[in-house]
Amino acid sequence: MIQEELDRLAAAISENIAICHKEVLTLDEAARYMGLKASYLYKLTSARAVPHYKPSGKKCFFRRTELEDWLTSNPVATAADLNTAAQVYCMTKKSTL
Repeated sequence: MIQEELDRLAAAISENIAICHKEVLTLDEAARYMGLKASYLYKLTSARAVPHYKPSGKKCFFRRTELEDWLTSNPVATAADLNTAAQVYCMTKKSTL
């Protein structure tokens, strides 16, 4: 690697570390943190699907903890979870046969 590439890599790492420690993120930082494109995140804010703030009425800001809560708000059950739920259901319901 040449020095220019190393400097660019160090800057990217520093930026990512800084984002992880900030409590309030800008739209671009939030998009990078969530692994989304900024345009898609803006679309989510327009649909009021993701929690955000506009203190001046224009620029969007996000609380990192609220984004994490939003990202993990709809868990998908694993096959083992579904199997356990089915077994519990079958054991608690009386047979009509």
